[in-house]
Amino acid sequence: MKLFSAAFLAVAATNVSAFAPSRGHLSQRTAALSATTSSEEDRRSFVTKSAATTAAGVLAASTAGVPLPASAAATKQWRQVKVPFEDTVYDIDFDSPTHGYIVGARGSFAETNDGGATWEPRSFSNLDAEEEITYRFQVVSFEGGEGWVLGKPTLLLHTKDSGKSWERIPLSPKLPGEPTGILATGPNSAEMITSSGAVYVTENAGRNWKAQVKETIDATLNRISSSGVSGASYFTGSIVNEQRDSKGSYLAVSSRGNFFLTWEPGQDFWIPHNRGTPRRIQNMGFVRGEIKNGLWMTLNGGKLLVSKTTDLQAEEFPFEEANIKTGGYGITDVAWRNDDEVWAVGGSNTMYVSKDNGKNFVFDKSANDIPGNLYNVKFFPSYGNAGWALGSSGLLLKYVGENA
Repeated sequence: MKLFSAAFLAVAATNVSAFAPSRGHLSQRTAALSATTSSEEDRRSFVTKSAATTAAGVLAASTAGVPLPASAAATKQWRQVKVPFEDTVYDIDFDSPTHGYIVGARGSFAETNDGGATWEPRSFSNLDAEEEITYRFQVVSFEGGEGWVLGKPTLLLHTKDSGKSWERIPLSPKLPGEPTGILATGPNSAEMITSSGAVYVTENAGRNWKAQVKETIDATLNRISSSGVSGASYFTGSIVNEQRDSKGSYLAVSSRGNFFLTWEPGQDFWIPHNRGTPRRIQNMGFVRGEIKNGLWMTLNGGKLLVSKTTDLQAEEFPFEEANIKTGGYGITDVAWRNDDEVWAVGGSNTMYVSKDNGKNFVFDKSANDIPGNLYNVKFFPSYGNAGWALGSSGLLLKYVGENA
């Protein structure tokens, strides 16, 4: 869809409701599901090889004046937590130190009241069992007991009582793109983004939404055909891996992985940027949760790049490659636990930790004996900096630190 419909364009330009309420009954970051590099390499031999290459990296770093990794030996700082289903876990969120939800494939939905030590299966009363299993719940977001769940095929659910009851929120078929992210922002309030880069906010529990961006990404790029960004001119397609920072700025990757875009509140349009590398972008995110701190980028072949500065008007960012020995396994997500400790997860349940702000990484063997892939790693600074890693086949890992 290259342009908003006439009604949508007029609505966005005048900052009125983006779509009208419908009759009947009416999360923070998208899980990054970039394809991981397949390999038949034996996992135990990979650990051995990884340790050897890490040791070589330490020696090279010492001769080049680069800070050494905190430890050259593999760590084990995560513990698996049992969940009541065996489908992929896509997202997790908490609205208190003890209360939270996880969502996943095939209608998977579970609740904890003890900080994630145990999880109980839940279902939505307004969805019958046969209907619920057809949905892939991808995003969950809570704020002060009010929550939202976003599913695919497109489904938006809202609760005002910490999940005791849920209301189905209808969305207009004229919505540009598919909803891909939802964030609870307060009482009756939320922010939603679509695969076309449309950003909307609601202040009345989803009955009306207001557009924050004047036009979709492909409309902007086709209008500015000489942007200077490789692959951006005459762009048709969608964006993936949309990320929102704590201040409301967005980051997204083109569906082909050949460039990325940024948007900040108050801007009329998204700004495209060159990737600065011939490799395809797998995923991107923010350093320490804010765009002002920089960006990270993962590439095909298990590469990780980090930029500590951000000039949002620049076509290219000064990315530097991190010292991480992945053996070719793709990296799907990265998260900062604090100013120095950084975690990366990826294909074949590989995990890596850096203790020097993302310069050097060592292997963590917490999930080494578990088959599958990890897709998401999250920390919750508001709740004791609790950390969680999510993956396929019902895999949920809790961060326990070096005393595991």
